[in-house]
Amino acid sequence: MNTARRTVVTGVGVVAPGGVNRKAFWQLLTDGRTATRRITVFDPAEFRSQIAAECDFDPILAGLTPQEVYRNDRFIQFAMVAADEAVAQSGLDLTSGGGVDHDTVAISIGSAIGATIRLEDEHMVVSDNGRNWLVDERYASRFLYQALTPSSAATELACRFGTHGPATVVSTGCTSGLDAIGHGHQLIVDGEAEVVIAGAAEAPISPISMACFDAIKATSSRNDDPEHASRPFDATRDGFVMGEGGAVLVLEEYEHARRRDADILCEVRGFANRCNGFHMTGLRPDGIEMAEAITDALHQAELDPTEVHYVNAHGSGTKQNDRHETAAFKRSLGEHAYRVPVSSIKSMVGHSLGAIGAIELAACVLAIRHGVVPPTANFEHPDPECDLDYVPREARRQRVDAVLSVGSGFGGFQSAVVLARPTGRTR
Repeated sequence: MNTARRTVVTGVGVVAPGGVNRKAFWQLLTDGRTATRRITVFDPAEFRSQIAAECDFDPILAGLTPQEVYRNDRFIQFAMVAADEAVAQSGLDLTSGGGVDHDTVAISIGSAIGATIRLEDEHMVVSDNGRNWLVDERYASRFLYQALTPSSAATELACRFGTHGPATVVSTGCTSGLDAIGHGHQLIVDGEAEVVIAGAAEAPISPISMACFDAIKATSSRNDDPEHASRPFDATRDGFVMGEGGAVLVLEEYEHARRRDADILCEVRGFANRCNGFHMTGLRPDGIEMAEAITDALHQAELDPTEVHYVNAHGSGTKQNDRHETAAFKRSLGEHAYRVPVSSIKSMVGHSLGAIGAIELAACVLAIRHGVVPPTANFEHPDPECDLDYVPREARRQRVDAVLSVGSGFGGFQSAVVLARPTGRTR
């Protein structure tokens, strides 16, 4: 590995509940407002959990053509719009003749469940709303195959920007977004790319997805008070609230960005992941695998735990997760765990499965940029087993030089990313 190569962030794009662009998203977080509500995209009356954080997203107003909307599932539409915003902020001209070698531009996109909405809708059509066991393929969309293969997300973005470098879809459950950006970082460090369009997108608010999480009682049933249903680390929490959306970062090799005088937002200093090999949905209470990922990422970043100014928690709002990662922070950060601010933006934008890690990293970039730590909304009743500084309800202004962001996913996936304010440091 060529350790002299460094990865920086030069662009951020976001489509999230309550904020379908970067500015609106950040305003929602710093205001401490929640975007959770009763589901509107279908009638949820028969479901145990009837609430979600939906994006008020109009793909045409967001700049997509009718053909792009027809061709692509909602999760790919999120990725396309977020990527457009990120590339625009980066200042990279990816048009033909724009001066960028397209052979050195890569795509790394994460998604846990892919085109679930399109597949479910198409099945209703070809089966005549479920009446026929033998489906009639004559009624299927000609783009049904693209809905079946999650790799369509990477293909669509590669075609959109004319990139010829590696193109990958990462699907590691709820850590997909962190892992996709971590993979993009590794492509740059390894010399496989100079620029990576990296992030994740998800559109899971559909009957089949909600039924899956209803079955294991992982989602909140606080249907009478959706605005306050997502309550990470709070003693009264009863599960997570489904979300949707996407976020994309433009990752760039440091010297490549410096030569074109790019505005460097932050640096990716470390990425690590582990798997607990323990249980499909359960977590060991000691948090050792997450702690190991954190320690590895900090080692790569050449940072002492005391140099972390903010921890962006997974903070799903399930009891086992919140206690698991609280234990992991104590194990990896030592006494500093009690001093560093920790918060979960899922309290405001819900849990968008594979997309949330990328959305959270977008928030981390903005926290470094603006010197503000987002709050944990709805944190009102402390859990004695969760005894850290969870930044209750109101954003906190402070200098943020280094951020640790973690994710935990069904299947035992544990990931950690370290971002830092850019410096003249050379490895």
